[in-house]
Amino acid sequence: MDKYLGDLAKSIVALQKEAVKQTLLVYKPKVEILINSNSSDKNAIEHTLDALCEVAFDNEVLLLFKKLCRYYYNVDLVATAQQIQFYREMWDNEEK
Repeated sequence: MDKYLGDLAKSIVALQKEAVKQTLLVYKPKVEILINSNSSDKNAIEHTLDALCEVAFDNEVLLLFKKLCRYYYNVDLVATAQQIQFYREMWDNEEK
């Protein structure tokens, strides 16, 4: 039983690492394009933020999420606040 749980834990960690790798590969350039092109495409920005939030347990992905949130703040303040709230509900483990 212990070996099974250990193997399962290793598999989960490997999947998390792969998810982070793929997310950065796909979404890091998208964030740069959105910001550098001064995009106001709310659907594209929110889709990107949603995808980043899914793996924002990783510090590099979290930094990218924050960077896009800072940009999006000037496009849509309310939607940015909602995205930050989604992140907090998913990943913020602090006691209230």
